[in-house]
Amino acid sequence: MKKSLIVYPLAIIGILISYQYGRGVWYPLVSKFMDKKTVAKVIETYGDTTRKDLTPFFTQVGLSYPPKKLALVAFKDTKTLELWASNTSSNYVLVKSYPIKAASGELGPKLREGDRQVPEGIYKIVGFNPNSSYHLSMKLNYPNEYDLKYAEAEGRNEPGTNIFIHGRAASIGCLAMGDPAIEQIFSLVHATGRKNTTVLISPSDPSKNKLAVPSGAPDWTSKLYIKIEEYYENINLKHKLKNENGI
Repeated sequence: MKKSLIVYPLAIIGILISYQYGRGVWYPLVSKFMDKKTVAKVIETYGDTTRKDLTPFFTQVGLSYPPKKLALVAFKDTKTLELWASNTSSNYVLVKSYPIKAASGELGPKLREGDRQVPEGIYKIVGFNPNSSYHLSMKLNYPNEYDLKYAEAEGRNEPGTNIFIHGRAASIGCLAMGDPAIEQIFSLVHATGRKNTTVLISPSDPSKNKLAVPSGAPDWTSKLYIKIEEYYENINLKHKLKNENGI
C-alpha cells in the first residue's frame, strides 16, 4: 500500500513531464494520424484576430499594420521579447513586449548540439511550421555565418540546429512564447514578410548596461556582443543618441 502511494504520484509526475518536455519526441508520432494544417489555414484562423488585437498598439505609436519592417528583440536574462517595427527604412518604434515563457540554458552563445543553449546573435526567420510539436513555430537561421565561422575555427562539427520561436512553455534551446503569443507573432511575421523581419537575441538589454561576457565563454564572444550592441542601437535610436551624447 505504501509502495503504491509512492509509485502512483511518481508515475503521474513522469507523465506530466513527458507531456510538457517530451513533445518533440511523441508529438511527431501522434501527428501522423492527425489532419495536417497549412500556413494558409493558420493565417485564416488567427490572422484577422491578430490584426484586430495588434492594430491599436501600432496606431498608438504612429504605425500602420502590418509594418514594412519588423525586429523581434529577445533578452535572455529577463525572458522578454520586444516587438519593434518601422514603416520607413529606419526609425524603429517599440510596439509591444511579450514575456518569454521558457528559454533553457544560461547567458552566452550556443556552441554545440545538445547544450540546451538559446543562441545569441542576429538571425532571420527561414520557415513557418504550422504543425509544430509546440503549437506553431518559426525557424531561425541558426547557425548563421558568424556561428559557422567560429565553429569551424574551433573544430566544432555539430554547432546545433533546429532553433525556433514557438508556442507552449517548454524550451530546449528555443524561445517558448506560449500559444496566444505565438499565434500573434506568427501571424504578424507572415503579414510583414520573413525577409522584412530580423530576430536579435541578446543576453541582456544593451540600453541598460554594456553586455558583459559570461565566465567561460569563448574569446570571440566579446566581438559578438559588440555586433549585438551596434545592431540594437540601429533599432533603438534613443539609446544610440544617448551614447553619442555621452548620457
